[in-house]
Amino acid sequence: MSNPPQKNLGVALIGTGFMGKCHAMAWNNVATVFGGPRPELAVLCDVTEDAARTHAQMFGFARATTDWRAAVCDDAVDVVSITTPNGMHRDMAEAALRAGKHVWLEKPMALTLADAQSMADLAAAHPGQVTMLGYNYLRNPALRAAAAMIAAGEIGIPHSFRGVYDEDYSADASLPWSWRMTEKDGGLGALGDLGCHLVSVMDALMGPVDTLTAITQISVPTRPSADGPKPVENEDSAMALIHFASGAQGSFATSRVAHGRKCRLQWEIHGAQGSIVFDQEHMNELWVHRAGEAGFTRHLTGPEQPDFAAFCPAPGHNFGFNEQKVIEARDLIAAIGGGANTGPDFAKGLEIERIIHAMAVSNGRPQKLGTPL
Repeated sequence: MSNPPQKNLGVALIGTGFMGKCHAMAWNNVATVFGGPRPELAVLCDVTEDAARTHAQMFGFARATTDWRAAVCDDAVDVVSITTPNGMHRDMAEAALRAGKHVWLEKPMALTLADAQSMADLAAAHPGQVTMLGYNYLRNPALRAAAAMIAAGEIGIPHSFRGVYDEDYSADASLPWSWRMTEKDGGLGALGDLGCHLVSVMDALMGPVDTLTAITQISVPTRPSADGPKPVENEDSAMALIHFASGAQGSFATSRVAHGRKCRLQWEIHGAQGSIVFDQEHMNELWVHRAGEAGFTRHLTGPEQPDFAAFCPAPGHNFGFNEQKVIEARDLIAAIGGGANTGPDFAKGLEIERIIHAMAVSNGRPQKLGTPL
């Protein structure tokens, strides 16, 4: 990886919710952890003036605004972090690219496959500008250690993948209706919120998908609102059977209504000579079985695994969710400085979108990836 660019990148942040704060922490901490020039936190954008000013002061940004178009065109800004609701992603990302900025965009990439295609096409037309999507689970040292084991042949040729990403944030049927449950503003449901993360992991470990067959379900058809019950338009859960281009097979499941599950991003890979198992709710543990052994061996995340030591030199001192984002920021800065873009960039993001949208429309019919859906 090349050294970070020797200038202070000017940053704009649009959105200050869960992932907005996560981006802000990453921008504030990346130089502390990995060295290099500190990013200049130039301008923060939020919906109201009070919120923008409050969060700009809290997050350390020099200025506040409610005008996102002004933020992406600001001369002090080199890179734009976009952490807004899904329906705003395309307009903001494309405006930033046209303004000559690099873009760090939270997933899902877009509401529709057509939107994602437009964004990828525009990014390809601006090759000097870096795009990166917020698939931060790819930066977990445990996952990267697993990828290295697979590449080194430690479990033989992978022949089967099983993946699940479940949460329960919508499991209570009395919870109110929200924009996330509409196609207009939310796009896909569990597939867009959660499933795309599992697809990013699946792609990183198993390679491209050839065909898939999926079913989806809306478990809670209506939700209460101040105006009375409103319909839920996108899926609460999805399941798929997958055939990879390598010849391996896979199963996939995701749900936002799985009672008791908080962040169950769990996957296992069966190879010709062993198996690897991981669960995000126990994100500092990787379980490995090699042929001939009596059972699984627990590998605890520590400084011998990628990037862990930059945060802490001692094993057993657990790595966390937000640390993944700091690594993502480091990788983005390195790519802006001329290094390899480890992505996912918008081109790879489009591939992920093709998979989740194929799942959304399958309805039990096989879908061939790489062809019109």
